[in-house]
Amino acid sequence: MPVEITEDNYANEVESSNLPVILDVYATWCGPCKVTKPIFMDLEKDYIGRCKFAFLNTDHHRNLAIKFGITSIPTFIFIKDGKPLGKVIGGKSRDELQAFIESYL
Repeated sequence: MPVEITEDNYANEVESSNLPVILDVYATWCGPCKVTKPIFMDLEKDYIGRCKFAFLNTDHHRNLAIKFGITSIPTFIFIKDGKPLGKVIGGKSRDELQAFIESYL
């Protein structure tokens, strides 16, 4: 199960992670976010031991959303060694999300 990122656990879960982190930035009221959430959760199974999957709720953790320059949701961010390497915005299919992840591994 992807970990929920908060301002309190961000440094430990993301910046100090030994694995690259795939961050799903969402809001509970967002229609495309609701569609991509089960896809994101299903993809996690394919990357056990290779990537950490995490969620960031923009409504609850606005400062982190600002830190990442989030202007639209859902946004998926690939983070390695605590640094964002790339992001993709909008609802994506399983194949599109997988291609995004693979492009950074």
